Amino acid sequence: MIYPYKEKMPTIAPSCFIADYVTITGDVTIGEESSIWFNTVIRGDVSPTIIGKRVNIQDQSTLHQSPNAPLLIEDDVTVGHQVILHSSIIRKRALIGMGSIILDGAEIGEGAFVGAGSLVPPGKKIPPNTLALGRPAKVIRTLTEEDLKDMQRIRTEYVEKGQYYKSIKKSDSSL
Repeated sequence: MIYPYKEKMPTIAPSCFIADYVTITGDVTIGEESSIWFNTVIRGDVSPTIIGKRVNIQDQSTLHQSPNAPLLIEDDVTVGHQVILHSSIIRKRALIGMGSIILDGAEIGEGAFVGAGSLVPPGKKIPPNTLALGRPAKVIRTLTEEDLKDMQRIRTEYVEKGQYYKSIKKSDSSL
């Protein structure tokens, strides 16, 4: 469901795939070829949420903000299943592992990988191209070429899956 909030209506690029049972409301912008997967909630009813191009927000994730603190997700980001993002900045090509929580003012660096189940506390900065994990998240190591290739594979697969699901949804009106 797409809802306005007061005078703000979500802006969603036509090439996006929005799965069933997704709720998007208010001041939300979603860029080209992004995919928002089943049972995700994206609320832009406090501050803006800006999602770049080719971003995948996987099943059952929740995105929200605090007053005067937007949520920014740059291009080519992967957000795993059941992630909570709140008033944070996720830089290009980062990957947020399943079940992680990223809180207000946290910044995930370009190409960084936050391991599954991690908690990035308010204001914490994760450097580019590093692996961070834990509760609270701590940098463990620099990412390898193999890590970066795997992150690219995931991004590419999600763009392809999103476009596939979008095409079958259009071609079969019973869906």
